[in-house]
Amino acid sequence: MLAAAAGATLAGCSSETPPAPAPALVHQPGVVTPPPEFATLVALDVAGPGLGASLDRIAARIGQVHAAGSATVTVAAGGSLFDDRFGLSAVRPQHLTAMPSFPSDVLDPAQCHGDLLLQICADGRDLTTAVAADLAKSEGLTVRWRRDGFRAENRTTPGGLPTTRNLFGFREGAGNPDPRDDALMNRLVWTHDGEPAWTAGGTYQVVRLIRFATELWNRDPVPHQEATLGRRRDDGTPLSGGAEDARVSYDADPDGRITPLDSHIRRANPRTPDSERHRILRRGYSYGKDLDQGLIFICFQRDVQAGFATVQNRLAGEALQRYVLPFGGGYYFVPPSIDSLRDLTTS
Repeated sequence: MLAAAAGATLAGCSSETPPAPAPALVHQPGVVTPPPEFATLVALDVAGPGLGASLDRIAARIGQVHAAGSATVTVAAGGSLFDDRFGLSAVRPQHLTAMPSFPSDVLDPAQCHGDLLLQICADGRDLTTAVAADLAKSEGLTVRWRRDGFRAENRTTPGGLPTTRNLFGFREGAGNPDPRDDALMNRLVWTHDGEPAWTAGGTYQVVRLIRFATELWNRDPVPHQEATLGRRRDDGTPLSGGAEDARVSYDADPDGRITPLDSHIRRANPRTPDSERHRILRRGYSYGKDLDQGLIFICFQRDVQAGFATVQNRLAGEALQRYVLPFGGGYYFVPPSIDSLRDLTTS
């Protein structure tokens, strides 16, 4: 309080006009907002020159959905939107590229990429599918791929972090950075300097469609599963001890006798001073249809290479690798608002 008062007094006595405060950054919902039980993701391609008209209709419909308060829609742009078709190459987000194929990936081109990505989240399955169908029917847009997801046992940890139970039977999400920590989100998630001005307050979104070998997984005893992931199956607590959302440390376990060195939790975040800057904000949903079951992995970060790509490269050779098959998804940029994306088409 004394420092604030002193600052105000000095500003009042100065003959110079004080600098205007930096404007508050705008963010789309569906990034740090709590994840509802259901989600539908739809990747769209723009057919023809009518990008502006398509975005106008999508924006109008999203405004109605948000006004009703029943669902949230997050709009993202793929790298292909910034090719030569619409004259947007000069304003491409700096780190936006097509998602490459990582070791152990078997990517299906029909299930990858897209000019636009719509993420619709709500507490009802019928609502997400209805909103997705309505938005996707805009003239000049074609559906590239679509996936419906759900969060089983969608709840929060004692510390308030959203978690869910995936189709391997394990809880996930407790190791996330806290989305309520604005300073942390500014450091890890939201874009600001070093990018085109229109992107300030946006974020990079990575989506990975990952098929689970659930039959193979279920043949293994629970202790083996726990060693593979690095957490207890029943309550999600780390093998190293503590609560589900305890800050994990491996200092007392350098050889991996408690938490194996090739376990998922340890490979994804080795909890070293350097790994802190590579953390990503995850927002995953399970999907399941007959024998095709798995995870819609979603994460957000301000730099894909420093975030997801670094983590993914650390996971190469992890014990979990034999049970999962990444086959689709893509890299996208979530603008601060759909209006900031629409404005590019009229500037």
